[in-house]
Amino acid sequence: MNAKARAVTVLLTPFFALFTVVMVVPVGYAVWLSLFTEQQSGLGFGGTHTVFSGLGNYAAALGDHAFRDGFLVLLGYCALYLPLLLAGALTLALLLDSALARARRFFQLALFLPHAVPGIIAALIWVYLYTPKLSPVVAAMESGGLGFDFLSPSGALPSVVNIALWEWLGYNMVIFYAALQAVDRSVIEAATVDGAGAWRIATGVKIPLIRSSLVMVALFTVIGSLQLFTEPLILNQGAGSAVTSSWTPNMYAYTAAFARNDYGLAAASSVLLALAAALLSFAVTRLSGRLVRTGRPSRTGRSSLAGRSSRPGRRLPNASRPPLAHPKGRP
Repeated sequence: MNAKARAVTVLLTPFFALFTVVMVVPVGYAVWLSLFTEQQSGLGFGGTHTVFSGLGNYAAALGDHAFRDGFLVLLGYCALYLPLLLAGALTLALLLDSALARARRFFQLALFLPHAVPGIIAALIWVYLYTPKLSPVVAAMESGGLGFDFLSPSGALPSVVNIALWEWLGYNMVIFYAALQAVDRSVIEAATVDGAGAWRIATGVKIPLIRSSLVMVALFTVIGSLQLFTEPLILNQGAGSAVTSSWTPNMYAYTAAFARNDYGLAAASSVLLALAAALLSFAVTRLSGRLVRTGRPSRTGRSSLAGRSSRPGRRLPNASRPPLAHPKGRP
């Protein structure tokens, strides 16, 4: 083994050791635990013993309508949350990146600050703002004839989406803003000279150039949506809340483990959720790779933009064509 190979081994060994302890071992233990069930003898008064149940816990989880309904909740949550997050974060990033923006540092900090608040604290704040007879927001809405129960069956999902947006909008705005700052300014200047306005530059130049960042944020948002737990768990404590103890798959596993002491069922539901996340991540990654590859402007499109000017009688230099030699070789 040469010196380079030894250096690579020394540098990677701590990572793989930590990865094994933190990720591989817990996942393996969860899979092993999902194959067993604890049973009590003597009508519940005897001792407990562990029996091998095979895929019984998986069948029980998939056969439980509460577990299946949790995935429907996640589907509705993602369908509502993802477009609002992408549109809001991208709009804020474009506004901060525009030439008319002032006090950029202040607004970046102000928009990012909610993400620094722990999720439990944020959820507790919003539960207070959602609870009737406690919330000044609800009282103001009722006085104006706009009464709305944020914890009702129809309002629970939008309420959770609102909390998540408050937490993550500024974080993803920073990602988009950093991507916009990395865009070559000469491309924007060329579009400006070509007569493109601010809207055309944003939609036709900036957004296509940060397509990979959009795909990355969308992928992480979809994966994060499958892990929805803290916000609905806190909302479940609110008076009259429609959020049940098994509202999402994570809450279903939590309730099975710590309310019913059914650790086999909890492990099986967790493994199923992990498999769903892995399959969804693979599908989104493949789709995003195709979008990024097909989203690049073609050579013909670049040539037509480079050779066209909004000013009459003037043509911009075409980057796809070599300069013509001067007659008689003069410079």
